[in-house]
Amino acid sequence: MVKLGLDTESLHLWLQNQRMDILGFIEQAHEWGMDGVMINLIQDYNLDPEWGSLGSNRPEHLKQVKKMLERYHMYVELATKGIDYDHLVKVIEVADALGADIIRTYIPITLGNCADPKTGGEGKYDLGKVRLDFDLCVFDQAAVSLKRIIPVLKKYRVRLALENHEYETSKELIQVMEQIQSPWIGLHYDFGNAMMVWEEPSKAAETMGPYTITTHFKDHIVIPCPDDKYQYVVCGVPAGKGNIDLKECLGILLEKSGIQRLNVEMCYPYCAQFKRSVGTGGVNALGEGCFRVEKPLYEENVLKPRQYYYPQEVSGELLEELLVKQKEGAKESVDYARKLLNELGY
Repeated sequence: MVKLGLDTESLHLWLQNQRMDILGFIEQAHEWGMDGVMINLIQDYNLDPEWGSLGSNRPEHLKQVKKMLERYHMYVELATKGIDYDHLVKVIEVADALGADIIRTYIPITLGNCADPKTGGEGKYDLGKVRLDFDLCVFDQAAVSLKRIIPVLKKYRVRLALENHEYETSKELIQVMEQIQSPWIGLHYDFGNAMMVWEEPSKAAETMGPYTITTHFKDHIVIPCPDDKYQYVVCGVPAGKGNIDLKECLGILLEKSGIQRLNVEMCYPYCAQFKRSVGTGGVNALGEGCFRVEKPLYEENVLKPRQYYYPQEVSGELLEELLVKQKEGAKESVDYARKLLNELGY
């Protein structure tokens, strides 16, 4: 049986606008019958600059969070970014305090060279973050850097999962895995992020499956965006409302991997740019399947795609509307994930 978890990004507006803290999020996940949560530690609007949705690494706070998780018999995974050794050690220590056994991270992408492995893509819609072409030596460098953290992971019995986080093809991540060759480091398969590198999500599932240890379950569409280089962006929607064949991808993943958890990350409202050159992941044009173009969620004069993730900058009334829609969409996504797991016999 596969357990079902909820990622804090599924309710990012509630957390960023202080309508909910991490304890409230866990309570909401419990009300929806979730088996666990994934807590995003990344800095963002109105969130703690170091610990994101978690709020703090103070011992008393961590004990309070762990106590609630234990009361509801929930598993917990953490999500961070980057491969800096000192940073990862701190996150591993927090994972140990909370009882988390998996930490998601992603390889930072630099533009043009491999000079600074601490910088890189953040995965949010921002014209300044598009790289398109970068020095692929970042992947070799990442493998070397990540080998340093293996003894710490082993000591704390925590595994690290590298996500296909909008910049990496599945093949590139497999090459990193082949260089590392450690049971303490695996992959995090995101159902939607392959699209940003022009790769079919089902292909990414096939390739990443044997190394996958955790997940982000989500759905996407492609919408027009006049401000973008490609004139189109990838847009998050509730699971089952987009164009990704989630059942196919989930079936492949369940067959190819040994995952025991499915973490729902309902990315609405959200947009992401295509981060690599057309054809990088094998898809050469928009128009078919999950790359079919749909209408934007809002008219341009109401809300532009680049504003979807931070609508509080646009209108108070619109924010209230999106708060409601986000919670409804998250619940729809949870229900859809359950439906697919039942259909697939899990």
